[in-house]
Amino acid sequence: MCAIAGILDLEKGRRPDSEELANMLGALHHRGPDESGIYLDDRVALGHNRLSIIGISGGAQPIHNEDQTLWIVFNGEIFNYLELKGDLLRRGHRFYTPTDTEVIVHLFEEKGEECLKDMNGQFALAIWDKRKQELFLARDRLGILPLHYLAHRGRFAFASEIKALFALAEIPREMDPIAMEQIFTFWTTLNGRTSFRDVFEIPPGNYLKIKEGGVAVKRYWQIPCASPVEALQWPEQKICERLEELVIDSVRIRLRADVKVGCYISGGFDSSAIAAVVKKRFNNELRTFGIQFEEAAFDESEFQDLIVSHLATDHSFIVAKNQELHDCFAEVVRHCEKSLLRTAPLPLYLLSDIVHREGYKVVLTGEGADEAFCGYNIFKEAKIREFCAKRPDSKWRPLLFRTIYPYVFKDERLKKMASAFFTKGIDRKDDPLYSHLVRWENTGRTKIFFSDALKDAIGDYSGYEEIREGLPPDFDRLDVVTKAQYLEMSVFMSNYLLSTQGDRVAMAHSLELRPPFLDHRIIEFACRVPAGLKMRGLHEKYILKQAFKKILPEPILRRPKQPYRAPIAPMVLSGDMWQEVLSDSSVERAGLFHKARVRSLAAKLGSLKKLGEIDSMALAGILSSQLLYDQFVSGSGICVRQKVSPALVFDYRTGSDQDKIHSGVARS
Repeated sequence: MCAIAGILDLEKGRRPDSEELANMLGALHHRGPDESGIYLDDRVALGHNRLSIIGISGGAQPIHNEDQTLWIVFNGEIFNYLELKGDLLRRGHRFYTPTDTEVIVHLFEEKGEECLKDMNGQFALAIWDKRKQELFLARDRLGILPLHYLAHRGRFAFASEIKALFALAEIPREMDPIAMEQIFTFWTTLNGRTSFRDVFEIPPGNYLKIKEGGVAVKRYWQIPCASPVEALQWPEQKICERLEELVIDSVRIRLRADVKVGCYISGGFDSSAIAAVVKKRFNNELRTFGIQFEEAAFDESEFQDLIVSHLATDHSFIVAKNQELHDCFAEVVRHCEKSLLRTAPLPLYLLSDIVHREGYKVVLTGEGADEAFCGYNIFKEAKIREFCAKRPDSKWRPLLFRTIYPYVFKDERLKKMASAFFTKGIDRKDDPLYSHLVRWENTGRTKIFFSDALKDAIGDYSGYEEIREGLPPDFDRLDVVTKAQYLEMSVFMSNYLLSTQGDRVAMAHSLELRPPFLDHRIIEFACRVPAGLKMRGLHEKYILKQAFKKILPEPILRRPKQPYRAPIAPMVLSGDMWQEVLSDSSVERAGLFHKARVRSLAAKLGSLKKLGEIDSMALAGILSSQLLYDQFVSGSGICVRQKVSPALVFDYRTGSDQDKIHSGVARS
């Protein structure tokens, strides 16, 4: 992984400045501490910070094609680069580095934007076509890696993280009211929007082209959900065999690196399956890493220890203590650049620090399996709701929800409330958002804490309508579980899971995450597997477990999905940060929340009363939003923490020393 940044003069009136670009790279030093490079001409400035993983020697960027008419800065990995390179060599292309980055620039030279369809990887990239005076940006199919942009006063800027855009002095910094509305409903912004007004993110599976002042964003890949009649009609055994082949090959190519590769292990099925494939097929000296919790309600150490013992890996773990979680909260918000309604990113931030300290730059993870193979309870809920809607008088109605939430229905105080919650909206089965509406509406109760000014700024905007309008044209033909899968992947996975709990907290410590289950071949195959095989009855990930039951212990296969969570109120109470952040003066200064209601929440927290789910989410959301405002809107100097002096400079600006550039000599 790396960091990329750049500036394009849209009106040919203001040549990009190398000092500005260096400041942008300085804000992104954590993503690529190994080396930096820049390209400059009279229209564009491209910058790169490198975390060297493939082609450690001779892989500095920017990288160019044979005649130096195409220049690329690239963040990520193209896992099938060796196969692509072989074909390009046969076509006559000449390479001067051993990197996957150079493969992209030659592939783009050959196919233009169609090259994206050939690339199996996780990436964010920018290519400058010097002849056409055209800038091309692209992001991987599933949004594993970030890429942000903005246009302001005749200039276009892009960067891996927003803080690099704010390193440009003239860029205004404002919280986006619509983003607040989205986050406090869906836990995240919707595709393309960020927490800040006029700052955008290229959606997953999209590319952007800029030529002669025109900016166009286009989709090149879509989640290919299949209706029941389009699903595979293969025997179960054949589906298992093909799925096993795809996962093994995905792991194989994701182990391509010139550095050590480890694995995360949580104790759940997904990470255990990946670690088992690595250990048994590729690496007998596997290094694994995990999280345990001070609070028993969040801890999975029993199962984590079981799989470590089963695989005999060299394992390290952290114990996530409330005090440590409290102490890193503000820094996690700075890296995530988004309000947080949950604290799950905090332990992952601490874990990535330990992994980095132990000399690892790459780990494989289990993300994507739950979304692709129905691992979450929300898929079970959708199935049960549909059944209940068809059979409203069935005596099985309350019992079905009890099967997936036995701990809730054991509590007499919660039983009636839970029954009402899970059957709410059961008659809205024709709504395309049927599977998620109850959850989203429940989360939306946190908006009671919004200030009147924020509510006025939001107006009558509806995030539900935005999602409905963006659904594929044939969405109605899908079954209820497949619809739920699409919503989970398109709304939650890339915008929250792979960002806030993924790339941001890992790259804060220069750590690259590689999720094999998110190989596009696996996602495309999973979308064609019948829903009844992904979830057999109410048994999640049935076909995936069948495919890997030979290499995992029975308790790992049998255990139900335990959602990964972290404490909120106990973490907040471990320090005194909340008292200042929730003070009347702080709340009034930001103007985002209702002062009296926040004061009431703070009083409830201070009296050590147990907070309910809504209050807990609201607490995390308010604290993180206040910190986000202080760090990025009202704060000064927060964006650039380290000066960068690029070791590699290609300077094509009028009046520069062309001889040194043409001779290939790097100069600082």
